[in-house]
Amino acid sequence: MRIGELAAAVGVTTRTVRHYHHLGLLPEPARRANGYRHYGLRHAVVLARIRRLTELGLALTEVRDVLADDAGKDLAEVLTELDEDLARQEAAIRERRRRLRALLEAGEPSADGPVSPGLAAVLDALPADGSPMAAKDREILVLLDTGAAPEGREQLSAVLRGFLDDPDTVARVREAYALLDALDGVDPGDPRVERTARALAACVPGGFPTEGQFDLDNAVLRALYADFAPAQAEAVRRMLEIVLGVER
Repeated sequence: MRIGELAAAVGVTTRTVRHYHHLGLLPEPARRANGYRHYGLRHAVVLARIRRLTELGLALTEVRDVLADDAGKDLAEVLTELDEDLARQEAAIRERRRRLRALLEAGEPSADGPVSPGLAAVLDALPADGSPMAAKDREILVLLDTGAAPEGREQLSAVLRGFLDDPDTVARVREAYALLDALDGVDPGDPRVERTARALAACVPGGFPTEGQFDLDNAVLRALYADFAPAQAEAVRRMLEIVLGVER
């Protein structure tokens, strides 16, 4: 058989055959006097086996192990590992579908989404009023929701939902946003910075970490400060000091 005939017999392309030669999966056949490769039945059997193994999901490196005479793993071991990997993928897909169903059942997705249903409820309760700082706060909450482990995500949403159920709290949050917005372009030493910091501290739910559990100079906070106007960044920094009980 010539290469085109071999490829057609097994249902692959001639390019695939050449690729398998290049990887050493398929032995090079003898060549006739005219220089053309001449394939026999054995080549077709090996090529068909490669196709079946790749269709099962084996990587070509795993196929090489299975085909090699001195393979480090036998076929049963490789297929068992593949089955376990597919089971993990199935579990991950089921979890993703569960989360998608929860988002769809929660109604119209949030403009900040996709986010967890818990955070969607928080964002619905959070006052906005066109405040630039409120918009930043929503972005930060979405970032935290994305990066948190599932249990941390649920805990954060539960705390914030309970906190925002209180109308007085919502009013304090709205006032804090207005104070922060007003600091844009203000000198960081302005007395309004301290007033804003204390207003922000009054909006922090109970159970905030202690100084020993919280790094006041972590990379996320540095990126956060860089995104704020200087006086706004100073107010947030001072708020954290107040909440953590850090003395200046």
